[in-house]
Amino acid sequence: MNDEEAVHAPSQGASKPRHAARKSKAKPSLLARMRRLQFVAMDVDGVLTDGTILLSPSGEELKGFFSRDGICLKCLHLAGLDSAFVTARGSPAVEQRARELGVRYVVLNSKNKGEALRQLCTRRGIGLDEAAFIGDDLQDLPAMVIAGVSFTVHGAPREVRARADVTTEARGGEGAVREVIDRILKAQGKFDDVVRHFLDQAP
Repeated sequence: MNDEEAVHAPSQGASKPRHAARKSKAKPSLLARMRRLQFVAMDVDGVLTDGTILLSPSGEELKGFFSRDGICLKCLHLAGLDSAFVTARGSPAVEQRARELGVRYVVLNSKNKGEALRQLCTRRGIGLDEAAFIGDDLQDLPAMVIAGVSFTVHGAPREVRARADVTTEARGGEGAVREVIDRILKAQGKFDDVVRHFLDQAP
């Protein structure tokens, strides 16, 4: 034994500190958490859209949605996962888009998105660790910090990106949701089956 080993070697019979016996529970890897997901909830403005809010002369709210995000939501449902729109605004356009895509849950005029996500998980009979949330701004943080996996979009505020597990390369309304869902389905080994579903429709 050299001098350095002698200095650091515990003496015979010395008791180990109490905290040494306690092993902190390591957080599962991102891949492991994505494999558990059964539910993907998301904000609308700035996630499904580019954040622009257009008002018609009559005061009707108009929104522009990216078609590829819509296709991937259908893919999510084909793979057996559910989805939800959670927005602080009230908009018939959001409800219409949800109906078109088969989104089962829509929360409008949400004052607390974290509480909304909790209630959605209770309705689905799943744990928060089985839900993902996609947000783009400060009001989305209450949901993002309790979700099993949290996503945000390129260009989101620094405070939001700092608390997200994943920041997409795409901006909101430009394929960010597509990027998230593709990643989840690939993590769960379901992506190829979804692609095959469309190929099988060829004559």
